[in-house]
Amino acid sequence: MALPTANQVALGRETPKHYGITSPISLVQAKEADLVLTHRLTEALKPYGVFEEELELQRRIHVLGKLNTLVKEWIRDVSETKNLPASVIESVGGKIFTFGSYRLGVHTKGADIDALFVAPRHVERTDFFSSFLDKLKEQEEVKDLRAVEEAFVPVIKLSFDSIEIDILFARLALQTIPKNLDLRDDGLLKNLDIRCIRSLNGCRVTDEILHLVPNIENFRLTLRTIKLWAKRHNIYSNILGFLGGVSWAMLVARTCQLYPNAVASTLVHKFFLVFSKWEWPNPVLLKQPEDCNLNLPVWDPRVTPSDRYHLMPIITPAYPQQNSTYNVSVSTRAVMVDEFKQGLSITDEILQNKAEWSKLFEAPNFFQKYKHYIVLLASAPTEKQHLEWVGLVESKIRILVGNLEKNEFITLAHVNPQSFPGPKESREKEEVSTMWVIGVIFKKMETSENLNVDLTIDIQSFTDTVYRQAISSKMFEADMKIQAMHVKKRQLHQLLPSLVMPKRRKHSTEGLRQMNDSSLDLSLDSDNSMSVPSPTALSAAVPTSTPVKSGPLGPPPSPIAAAASQPEIQASTMSPPAVKRPGSPMQEERKRLKSDSEESATERQTSGDPVPSSQTTSPPPTMGPPAAPQTPSPPATMCPPVAHKTPNQEVLEEKSPKEHQMEDPSIVPEAKTEDSGAASVGEGEGGTSVEAEVNEDSISEEMAASEGEVKMEANITRMVSTDLSDVPLLPANPIPVVKNSIKLRLSR
Repeated sequence: MALPTANQVALGRETPKHYGITSPISLVQAKEADLVLTHRLTEALKPYGVFEEELELQRRIHVLGKLNTLVKEWIRDVSETKNLPASVIESVGGKIFTFGSYRLGVHTKGADIDALFVAPRHVERTDFFSSFLDKLKEQEEVKDLRAVEEAFVPVIKLSFDSIEIDILFARLALQTIPKNLDLRDDGLLKNLDIRCIRSLNGCRVTDEILHLVPNIENFRLTLRTIKLWAKRHNIYSNILGFLGGVSWAMLVARTCQLYPNAVASTLVHKFFLVFSKWEWPNPVLLKQPEDCNLNLPVWDPRVTPSDRYHLMPIITPAYPQQNSTYNVSVSTRAVMVDEFKQGLSITDEILQNKAEWSKLFEAPNFFQKYKHYIVLLASAPTEKQHLEWVGLVESKIRILVGNLEKNEFITLAHVNPQSFPGPKESREKEEVSTMWVIGVIFKKMETSENLNVDLTIDIQSFTDTVYRQAISSKMFEADMKIQAMHVKKRQLHQLLPSLVMPKRRKHSTEGLRQMNDSSLDLSLDSDNSMSVPSPTALSAAVPTSTPVKSGPLGPPPSPIAAAASQPEIQASTMSPPAVKRPGSPMQEERKRLKSDSEESATERQTSGDPVPSSQTTSPPPTMGPPAAPQTPSPPATMCPPVAHKTPNQEVLEEKSPKEHQMEDPSIVPEAKTEDSGAASVGEGEGGTSVEAEVNEDSISEEMAASEGEVKMEANITRMVSTDLSDVPLLPANPIPVVKNSIKLRLSR
């Protein structure tokens, strides 16, 4: 038998390890040009603060070391109180593991640390949330300590030496915790409480990802690039229906598996190539799912009918396998696929030396992309209440997006993950508010008749859900409100900070509030994408620069009322009969300005000075116990407020999660088509409404989508949206709230 040559032996040694569920697409080695492009990419990332200084990294390691020592001391104390033998106490162990962006090695400056406290079987969860919490309180370095024991994944949050840390707890069925414990071992899950399994899942998924990529350093640089790109393009937010950190990590890991020898510059380009052409809803898998026979629920559309309706499944590699993108909706998927295609186009130019890497990180202007927007405002009396209220409202915005998608007249609803400080209703009243903006694309009309679009049910279903959740969790307080209003692109500058929305013309109204540059730092590592400006920045409201005449009942209207009092946005609130208020500042200014004759003529033609009595302007409706109105409005039929159930509500209450996800996609909320002078929806039912007319010269001008809109419209298929079944039952005696309503008239 002939012996193999030296070259054949060398080739045998170089046989690459097989990664992923398919063979690699290419095994081509990196060229010199690829290395140069990768170096340029690294330099382009530095200004965005995605790399942490070595000194700061060492401080993190030091803090985790102190926390680990603290954990071991506490376990010994607990063991002594439970009368364990001294020999066992010395070897009982206990350890802190990390996961998330820190464990993956892609954390940014100032990012928090996700940690898991693994304890032996004699240490109870109640001990963790009692005596360990007390021990943390004794530490001088610990600040902002708070326990969230009732969360889906219970957690203790704290700041340790100015580093934010979230600590989860898992109690293993082991007498001692060995130093070399590998959490990827599926056997550790046997006989565990479901909360411990959920707590372990983060570490297990992170460790699996690192074991399933061919080159960790290439993976890390690619992931840093993709995460920054996603944040800059407003598609980094798991809670709002985009992708969170672990989902982006799995997409990058899959790209690395398909191109195991490529460097970061090539991998970024291949990432956009692969996922701009991916045939969703085919799942992204890093490894073949394994069944450990532990009877835990796993993602499997063959067994679980609701899994068949997930639109963009990305499956975690650790048992029990789950879909990390169950929040993705038709609209958010369409937005992301469109961004993938644009990213591919840009990286094509970069690889051909026609553009620099900085072009990839140029943020698009969301506020110029659409013609119609829905502005959502959540407000509460105090900062503490506001933080809780905003968290709840934000977690449910995906329900509103899902409702809008099901409306037969809406093609796409794109929520911007970045939130903004909201305007105050009055200068005298203490109030903290946060605002979100949703871009909306309406379907093109095929008939010449006017089209009336009623979004009342869609919005009401969302607000009812939020209030039910707040009441059932005993979080609701008086004056916690949600407001929704329709705003056109040209009116956004009245509500948004001037830093985000520059003035349209020299005479335009100034932004309501200036934001600190640091509040827009996109390098902050958060699963909810963009940084939320601190509520403390809302303490001083800046009035608009345009002179505002006082109404017949006293002070000038609030900024919200000014925006809502446009001819296209007309509102009414429950209040005694009163005389009609003068036009809004923008209306008065348009009458005075004659420089742009065509625009002025169009505005007067579409709106007209006289307004039907049923549409007299006033502030937009508020959700929550109605406050004393500050602007007059038409009389409303006064009767005891009742909990008015919409069709969407009844569906959400009556259907099980599986039934809700399997509902017919052709079913959409009934859109009421009333004449502009018709009575507002909800009169006589304790409700008020906002009625907005959208009239333009022609359908081609008003409804023709921009180039980006057309692309996304082509990508959308009518499918059932995300699972909205996490809605608690309505309490026996719900707090009466004012009804929101938005009606639009789309003219040809």
